[in-house]
Amino acid sequence: METTAERETAAGAAAIGPCAAIPAEHMDFIRQTLDRVGDKWSLLIIAVLQSGPLRYTDLQRQVPGISQRMLTLTLRQLHQDGLITRTAYAEVPRASSTPSPRWGTASTRSSPP
Repeated sequence: METTAERETAAGAAAIGPCAAIPAEHMDFIRQTLDRVGDKWSLLIIAVLQSGPLRYTDLQRQVPGISQRMLTLTLRQLHQDGLITRTAYAEVPRASSTPSPRWGTASTRSSPP
């Protein structure tokens, strides 16, 4: 005979530990969220943007070790996921020949879609 804990574990919910209180129907959403923001660069970028919007080059300076390509890819994905906003300003940039967009602060989601 199968116990309730065994059925929940088989359905994707944890039977014991810190995740045991999370309903099984929320586990997919939580896994997707952690997969999205749980990588090294996303967490660093979101942490840096918590203090306010930054230009691309300023953001790159504040995230040590990130390549231009990886910063661009990560920002694009975070923007597509709705975790950050991008605002382009019609202004002359500082000591640069092309405009650099500002990347806004991180947003939060409180419930599964």
